[in-house]
Amino acid sequence: MKILLLYPEFPDTFWSFKHALAFVGKKASLPPLGLLTVASMLPSAWPKRLVDLNVRGLRHEDLDWADCAFISAMTVQRKAAHRLVARCKAAGLRVVAGGPLFHDEHGQFPDVDHFVLNEAELTLPAFLADLAQGRPQRLYTAAGFPDLDGTPSPMWELLDLKRYGNMSVQFSRGCPFDCEFCNVTALLGHRFRTKSSRQIIAELDSLYALGWRGDVFFVDDNFIGKKALLKKDLLPALIEWRKGKIGNTFFTEASMDLADDPALMDMMAAAGFTRVFVGIETPDEACLAECGKVQNKNRRLVEDVKRMQRAGLQVQAGFIVGFDHDGPSIFQRQIDFIQKSGIVTAMVGLLQAPPGTRLFERMKKVGRLRGDTSGDNVDGTTNIVPAMGLDALAAGYHRIVRHIYAPNHYYTRIRTFLREYKPPRMRGHLQWSHILALVRSFYRLGIVGQERRQYWKLLLWTQFRRPRLIPEAIILSIYGYHFRKVYEQHVLSRS
Repeated sequence: MKILLLYPEFPDTFWSFKHALAFVGKKASLPPLGLLTVASMLPSAWPKRLVDLNVRGLRHEDLDWADCAFISAMTVQRKAAHRLVARCKAAGLRVVAGGPLFHDEHGQFPDVDHFVLNEAELTLPAFLADLAQGRPQRLYTAAGFPDLDGTPSPMWELLDLKRYGNMSVQFSRGCPFDCEFCNVTALLGHRFRTKSSRQIIAELDSLYALGWRGDVFFVDDNFIGKKALLKKDLLPALIEWRKGKIGNTFFTEASMDLADDPALMDMMAAAGFTRVFVGIETPDEACLAECGKVQNKNRRLVEDVKRMQRAGLQVQAGFIVGFDHDGPSIFQRQIDFIQKSGIVTAMVGLLQAPPGTRLFERMKKVGRLRGDTSGDNVDGTTNIVPAMGLDALAAGYHRIVRHIYAPNHYYTRIRTFLREYKPPRMRGHLQWSHILALVRSFYRLGIVGQERRQYWKLLLWTQFRRPRLIPEAIILSIYGYHFRKVYEQHVLSRS
């Protein structure tokens, strides 16, 4: 059976990095890791072809070649997934679907033949067994959560690596925390499950053998869920693996308690981690209590951020407005926190209630749901009725994003970050894309861009104060161009 693995287009969002990727000649930030892993679970005798529609278009010859289409998608890809299913059915293909979008909304996709939901390690074998016997069911679900020691390496060879800005691997699933608005535990549970260091090294070895020398994203929702295991096993293995190699730095997601463990931060930096995303959400203690973000309560959050920066980890962070306890002052407080902390990549969104979360159930019970969540954290929409009122919330939100991504404030924040940032020295790997980014940034940001004054001022400041960080200054300048484009075209234009 010939299998066509399909990944729908992403809209232009904060994390798409579409406008930044244009500087380096790439098409997509990350590959479809779930589909690549599923491909490895399918019978080896079945021919497979991957089409990531963020990288290239789906051609008639792809559809003519295939017998069956496997589609995976997240909520933010909803519209593109509907179009893709329709096109596959029109071509006469059997359609199998899985992933977060279909987990929550399989009832809205009547043309899909089979849904293989939850984690594929549990549900895909049952589907394949039924298919072999000629009696496949329409819906496959599982109540439990699998261990990951049997999860195979992704089929990287299906990718055109040069089209991507980053690669990705997964070490763990599950999260020990229970934030009210987060659907991670609904999808993956609280029990923290991990691959072995041997599995991770094998995945990295295969990427390296294929010529990958760029960044690798550990997609874990909380990489530090088992700190002792990281220190004893994975991080020493990564430190050893990187000896004698060039390129391949890492980034990931973690909870704020990372700042409490200097030894862990030092090991992560030594292992090649350069960035970490944390969910800060809000500086308001009452709002943190409201949403169950206990790991962020009773902290000096700005100092925690700076501690991570000084350990060599650039902190990227998510922020939310629209909690019931938010008052009129929250918008300026968020602005002040972001600017003071030097968090350059600051994702600010309105509170949304995804299905499966405690927030969704609470809003549903009191009649405050306003339809489906968009899946885009920064599109300026919400699917709940906020306590402060929609107009006040929208106005305050627009005030935040106008401020933090205005060139003068954004470039000031880069300098605040660069003053603190102390990365370890690593063996770099100069690529053509780096030269391309430098030349294009000179033109787009330094000559024709509205930020040209701030851009050159930053580069001069960095050259004299932190010359080793010139690459970071240029990268963050390019990121700022992308963030402004997203907000101007898709958020502020609607206000």
